[in-house]
Amino acid sequence: GKTTVTQSVKDKLNGVLLRSPPACISQWRTVFDDEPTPIKRAFYAAGNYILASEIAKASTQAPVIIDRYWHSTAAYTIATEVNGKVQNLPPADDEVYQWPEDLLKPDLVLLLTVNPEERVRRLQCRGLEKTKEEAELEANSLFRQRVEESYRRMVNPACQEVNASPSKEEVLETVLQMIKKHCAL
Repeated sequence: GKTTVTQSVKDKLNGVLLRSPPACISQWRTVFDDEPTPIKRAFYAAGNYILASEIAKASTQAPVIIDRYWHSTAAYTIATEVNGKVQNLPPADDEVYQWPEDLLKPDLVLLLTVNPEERVRRLQCRGLEKTKEEAELEANSLFRQRVEESYRRMVNPACQEVNASPSKEEVLETVLQMIKKHCAL
């Protein structure tokens, strides 16, 4: 869903698609994914700040679409640090859900969600090797629930949720309407 939507939005808006971690460090992703959690999270956090500089430069020329950004780093960090049920997450008003003041802020953040059956079907159809976090999301429903709830608690900016279970055409139309409503394009 995410790759299809970001590519389609880029094409429709004549935008620039940036990926996280950014290209200049993405080749080290597999190395850092095998490191202890604090080191892995530092890699992704550094990636957000490098990406912010790329966003600032690219945004002077065209709309910028990003596949993931700070919300992803934060949601996975929170879900990893907390064990058990969603109720064990920090309270919704905790500062851990606040956007960092020194990081370039997006105009709109979309959270694409799919039902569990569709998630499994799409992962199987992709034919790509799953990342450790995708395998964990699939195997551990409590972890998935903590990640999703962490995303939902993010503020300033909050995530706008999009049901990505329908057809890619329907999802793209929904996303484009949200962009039109929230952004000056």
